[in-house]
Amino acid sequence: MTTASQLGPTLETSRLILRPTQLVDFEGVAEMLGDEEAARYIGGHMPRAAAWRKFLQMPGAWALQGFAMFSVIDKGSGEWLGQTGPWHPDGWPGPEIGWSFRHSAWGRGYALEAATAATEWAFEKLEWPEVIHSIDSENQASQRLAQRLGSSLLRMGQLPAPYEATPVQIWGQTREQWRRRKAHAPP
Repeated sequence: MTTASQLGPTLETSRLILRPTQLVDFEGVAEMLGDEEAARYIGGHMPRAAAWRKFLQMPGAWALQGFAMFSVIDKGSGEWLGQTGPWHPDGWPGPEIGWSFRHSAWGRGYALEAATAATEWAFEKLEWPEVIHSIDSENQASQRLAQRLGSSLLRMGQLPAPYEATPVQIWGQTREQWRRRKAHAPP
């Protein structure tokens, strides 16, 4: 059996561990996808059986593409908080840094901390020239997070089936914009 450490790297921030998906993460994913508010902008509420199938996307992407969203783990408690990181399925509007978190993790700065580390990793290790964030026009919290990451609204776009009926905002930035912003950030 393949372990998470064989799928990809582990990143650390001051409060968080970012690592490839592990089987133990499923309960947190099922809770998040079962919460109508938390799942509202990531495909909608799902029953446990559907959440299991969606859960398998991330380890599959790690195994086949060499990247996927990281599971975000609280260093202190070991709790699964959410996921963030590189995501680029077939037909997607670009190489994305996405995020989704359990409702209990909202408002604590975890998404910014984790997405910053994941964006840095995508630019440096995957050598992506740009990243996007596909955001529902009503999702103001994700729009604010994209702005805090240094991204700007680029255009309107759409996702591939089965999400093609909902237009999304495409936020993003280039690797050079990321590096310039990082160079001018206070220590």
